[in-house]
Amino acid sequence: MSEEEKKAESELRRPSCPGCGEPWLRPTQLPGRFRCVYCLRRFELVSQCPNCGEHQTIARMSTTEDMSCQLCGDSMLRAI
Repeated sequence: MSEEEKKAESELRRPSCPGCGEPWLRPTQLPGRFRCVYCLRRFELVSQCPNCGEHQTIARMSTTEDMSCQLCGDSMLRAI
């Protein structure tokens, strides 16, 4: 195994913050709310895409695939 493969394997796959782009987005105690521990901005998961207006059902999943619009691919997180 090369050093690059070991590094990629050890890195955690975290969602990146829509504000600063750093992978430090964490869920808060309220469902559908997130906070970036790098820039300290707060976000909420919305059911209507802020970019294209497409409505989607919010599924409470452990993965980050429901944080992006299925139509345009933009973030479904809105700053609060």
